[in-house]
Amino acid sequence: MAAAALVFLGTGAQAMAVSATETPADGVAGKTFVIATDTTFAPFEFRDSSGELVGIDMDLLRAIAEDQRFSVEVRSLGFAAALQALNANQVDGVIAAMSITEQRQQVYDFSDPYFDSGVQMAVAQSNDDVKSYEDLRGETVTAKTGSEGEAFARSIADQYGFTVRSLDQSATMYELVKSGNAIAVFDDYPILAYGISQNNGLKTVTDKEPGGSYGFAVNKGQNQDLLAAFNTGLAELRADGTYQQILDAYLQAPGADGDMSFWDLLVQSMPALLKGLNNTLLVTAISFAFAMLLGLFFGFLKVSRNIFLRGAATTFVNIFRGTPLLVQAFFFYFGIPQLTGQPIDIWVAGVLTLSLNSGAYITEIVRGGIQSVDPGQLEASRSLGLGYLTSMRRVVVPQAFKIMTPSLINQLVILLKDSSLLLAIGFAELLYQGQQIYAGNFRVAETLLIVGVMYFVVIMLLTRLANFVDKRFNK
Repeated sequence: MAAAALVFLGTGAQAMAVSATETPADGVAGKTFVIATDTTFAPFEFRDSSGELVGIDMDLLRAIAEDQRFSVEVRSLGFAAALQALNANQVDGVIAAMSITEQRQQVYDFSDPYFDSGVQMAVAQSNDDVKSYEDLRGETVTAKTGSEGEAFARSIADQYGFTVRSLDQSATMYELVKSGNAIAVFDDYPILAYGISQNNGLKTVTDKEPGGSYGFAVNKGQNQDLLAAFNTGLAELRADGTYQQILDAYLQAPGADGDMSFWDLLVQSMPALLKGLNNTLLVTAISFAFAMLLGLFFGFLKVSRNIFLRGAATTFVNIFRGTPLLVQAFFFYFGIPQLTGQPIDIWVAGVLTLSLNSGAYITEIVRGGIQSVDPGQLEASRSLGLGYLTSMRRVVVPQAFKIMTPSLINQLVILLKDSSLLLAIGFAELLYQGQQIYAGNFRVAETLLIVGVMYFVVIMLLTRLANFVDKRFNK
């Protein structure tokens, strides 16, 4: 550990002084910190065949935590979502191959740089026409949103006359180039080097351009003990050789997964995919139960004779049917903590998003079902002496439910598929797990084929079960 009388640790524009009587580890020892990271940015963060989150960032973070005697809980959210989580104080820090820039230093405090990056351009292996930036005129290139590659590509786009299309994941960028929808990709050179070593179908055609440095980030003025401990631990890893060992383990990795057969890929991927499928089914079941309660409640309000009750139900439907599901997911997971100062669990955010959104549609299904019953049924029931509520419960609703059942089954299927959108906030459902797999092995098409077949099988079985229940109880 640090033993000097006074150690200065840089954090962007400011420095911290740590006395010899209180090393950084003293302030963080025994504590647990929640750290956000990207989902797919091999070799810095990705999941191996067992589903374990690995990579340069992950190994460095865990080694530093062990050296400085604190614990970490890593949340794999995606780069943009990780920064939003940090802004909302959902997490204590972010490590995601994040370039240290002047703009970001206005918002975050950074550690000492732990990796000096750079940018390279790559094209499909079969492309012999593009060898320099001059060959890009009139073409479309791709780069990762918020990355140094994107910044560099945009800085020369006007000079060389090409268009930049930004995407969120390296693996999908590479597929865009291989499919011919983009002529080239600009990416951080270690990302490209790792992908090429894993047989991603690309080749570099330019030298590395000078780039910035990666750093660990915390909110400005917060978690300074954690930042100081990271710097001290990083210095220790550099001194004892662990740092270089970690880099070598990934940057010199042999390309093995590219030669894996489809059946080997299927067997290797299945444990992680089944875990994601389990989460998908569970969040769908919980959300649909709440959505049914909301839909029945507001559906009855929609047919109420009270204008205020009808207005409340209409407002609910307009809000949650009239805004995109992704916007709602980001609001519940990132927006509410910023407004209230209290973090929200990702399962709670996911269930809120799906149940409220689906509840708005079920409200209209319930309203339509009730109003589809012949009004004479209610009048006949009332003429026999039954009250309004009793008539609705015993006469109208049973008939309405038979009318609603096909639409409710359809809404359940839609809800199951919509759960895949929760991957945007880092919810580990089926498609999220698929992304984790192809981020490390770059077998995008085959992995998505497996995921698609799993969705298809589950939805077919669910539909058949729902239809059986419908025939059994709605004869």
